[in-house]
Amino acid sequence: MAKRLTLFILIALVLGIVVGWAVNTHFDDGTPAAAATLKEIASYFSLATTAFLQLIKMVIAPLVFSTLVVGIAHMGDTGALGRVGIKSLAWFICASLLSLTLGLLLVHLLQPGVGLNLPIPATPVDIGVDKDAFDKIKFIKHIFPASIVDVMATNEILPIVIFSLFFGVAITAVGERAKPIVRGLEGLVAVMLQVTNYVMRFAPIAVFSAVAATLIEHGPRVIVNLAYFMGSVYIGLGTLWALLIGLAFLIIGPRIFTLLRYIREPALLAFSTASSEAAFPRTLEALDRFGIPPRISSFVLPLGYSFNLDGSMMYMTFASLFIAQAYGIHLPLGTQIGMLLMLMVTSKGIAGVPRASLVVIAANLSHFGLPEAGLLIVLAIDNFLDMGRSATNVLGNAIAASVVAKWEGGFETPLPSEIEPPHAPGHGLSGQA
Repeated sequence: MAKRLTLFILIALVLGIVVGWAVNTHFDDGTPAAAATLKEIASYFSLATTAFLQLIKMVIAPLVFSTLVVGIAHMGDTGALGRVGIKSLAWFICASLLSLTLGLLLVHLLQPGVGLNLPIPATPVDIGVDKDAFDKIKFIKHIFPASIVDVMATNEILPIVIFSLFFGVAITAVGERAKPIVRGLEGLVAVMLQVTNYVMRFAPIAVFSAVAATLIEHGPRVIVNLAYFMGSVYIGLGTLWALLIGLAFLIIGPRIFTLLRYIREPALLAFSTASSEAAFPRTLEALDRFGIPPRISSFVLPLGYSFNLDGSMMYMTFASLFIAQAYGIHLPLGTQIGMLLMLMVTSKGIAGVPRASLVVIAANLSHFGLPEAGLLIVLAIDNFLDMGRSATNVLGNAIAASVVAKWEGGFETPLPSEIEPPHAPGHGLSGQA
């Protein structure tokens, strides 16, 4: 079923490109009226994607809560929880620094913004990004939920994680009396994954409509105009994939290639829909098939969705310094490093904010004297770039869970190559009289 679904998603992706390009070419004559028509047509195409993502989102809150609480309960004690948490955060910090540093190096090596020589706007420009979502007070309130019902209704992953941690630790402390709750939540996990299987049957339709809608509205010209910048970002993401896979190979060995095969479908889904959330349930299933203990995957994966967005981290560095290059603004190396550290800190925990990467970039540009109008350059192609960074986020979180599982004693299910062959008749202890 998984192979067939992956094939159907690939077919839908290609068909979406063909149909979107054809519709845009037919209607686009460069006039405002044509642009309005294309935008309206794209809105109809995107209805299927919107419906699919809404169906996926209805699964995420109960799935994150139930899997995380069950995982904590199965750890057995708070000492194990703290150990896994520290190892997870240590990997997240190292992966974030790797992503940011790689973005810094490549933007200087490839210099995608050099030569644009854009004039600095005399007055502030409305970039259409809500920076209020970055307010410090709102950020703190976002982390610590006043109502678990409210954050579940809005799919805020980080506050759900916080509540689940308290709930899971409390279940561990209560002990025997809380076992019926654990069994009920284990049943909820199974039901939510089955619901996900039903929803995933509509994934190819959603992928087709998402890709077609994007190309209908923006057309191929927007890709051509900023092709070098897009190509540079994807070179960066590809390099990041290679580095993360290489590090994972050093830690867990050749088994990493089996993990890549298992997460092929969720990564492709994240890429096609430009949404990491859409891939969450399937990624959880893939990690289970790979042999990562549920107590590890159900803890590390939700946490990673708030603290380990490797693709987004690299993109934020790249886009910020691209804007500086485009306006010819020189930033000393110390300032650039300070920007990277601020991006790392301010990007944590806002995964639920719409256009989270752009919100973080916009909030940091003015702090470092860069014009916010620079975001207008990348806004038109942000959806194409979001596809790549969403897939990278899926890979990064899958590798994080695998590494932590290895550090915690290994995997539950051995691969066929790791299973010792049975003794042949007449050999070994069984063959002795």
